[in-house]
Amino acid sequence: MSRILAYTSPGRGHLYPIIPILDELRRRGHEISLRTLESEVPLALSRGFRAAAISPNIEAIEHDDWRARNPRAALIHAMQIFAARAKHEVPDLQKAIAEERPDALLIDINCWGALAAAEAWGGRWSSFCPYPLPLSSPDAPPFGPGLRPARGSLGRMRDRLMRPLVTGVFERAMLPPLNLVRRGIGLAPFADADEMFRRPELLIYMTAEPFEYPRRDWPANVVMVGPCEWEPPSEVPAWVAAIKEPIVLITTSSEFQNDGRLVEAALQALADEPVSVVATLPAGDLAQFHVPANARVERFVPHRPLLDRAVCAVTHAGMGATQKALSRGVPVCAVPFGRDQLEVARRVEIADAGTRLPAKRLNAERLRDKVREAMTKTAGAARIAAAFKAAGGPTAAADVFEARLLATNASHIGAGFRDTRRVTAGSQNPGTEWH
Repeated sequence: MSRILAYTSPGRGHLYPIIPILDELRRRGHEISLRTLESEVPLALSRGFRAAAISPNIEAIEHDDWRARNPRAALIHAMQIFAARAKHEVPDLQKAIAEERPDALLIDINCWGALAAAEAWGGRWSSFCPYPLPLSSPDAPPFGPGLRPARGSLGRMRDRLMRPLVTGVFERAMLPPLNLVRRGIGLAPFADADEMFRRPELLIYMTAEPFEYPRRDWPANVVMVGPCEWEPPSEVPAWVAAIKEPIVLITTSSEFQNDGRLVEAALQALADEPVSVVATLPAGDLAQFHVPANARVERFVPHRPLLDRAVCAVTHAGMGATQKALSRGVPVCAVPFGRDQLEVARRVEIADAGTRLPAKRLNAERLRDKVREAMTKTAGAARIAAAFKAAGGPTAAADVFEARLLATNASHIGAGFRDTRRVTAGSQNPGTEWH
């Protein structure tokens, strides 16, 4: 069998989605090596992977785009962060390749330097994307602001006028430092941002239509497999079983982005509602809140047992938390603070699987109304859950990785592999999916 080397950025939201894929590939007999953030190396070793930390120089570069004064400044700052990390990722991945001697690579789409090093390596390589893919298309609005999909000639004109403006900010921040890294290892520069997403032999995209906007022009290298959700093994606290009321789960980002006021607003909004509120705040200060009698605020609680009994999930519109709820048919109230979250929140609304409340409009009264409305969207959430299930998840991801990168002829591929992008897209009419 084959040796596979996976490489991630220093974020659990990018590590955890590939754990079940790597588990499945290891179950099929492949040898797995992983480079990821230092704190998660013991966990990776416990899965039976060969594992080591990425360069400490990469982890030292904090993802602090939340300090920016507006979304445009935040986007530019995020691009600067990825570019700064890229300079360290190139030698880091080259060293890992020399040590592990892999047959194929699986690289985080946020690791610009590692993607370049993988391409320069000359072997078989792929990438994965656990957030909305910023790939331009005439069938989707310009990526970033969370615009509604266009309708009619006026909508298409809006997209034509805005695309150069929106994409231009992204590309002016991204292309010069990325191309400097590429030239440094003998690669041709990218002419536009789309090239980065089209270049891998395979891009495993961790969502599915119709949650993602249906498009006629998906590149052949992009395969949607649905969410590949995973949580570290942990015991469910005894107090979870003692909850009698319907649960509303509140989530915030695992990377600090100053979104604690979502928890504060939710505690106020739902204090008198006939629900039990559980809020998780992995990257914030738990001591800052007044917690009403029907609520708890915790650093971490396994989300699965809570979502199994939830009537709504109030998320920061992170792709992982949002899709985790929808995959169980739980409607979402999405409150985006930045990053890709504006796009995720709009997709929740367009899919009719929940509601959207911009963070700048966040207060207890508006949030209460949006949560109540979201609870009426169970049909849309169930429709998205069915689409996610049909996409195949980690099994489909392992199938396509083997078929395209390892040329494996195992019998299970012929029986199980399918182009999940075409399965989910082909069964839907884009004109009827946008509400």
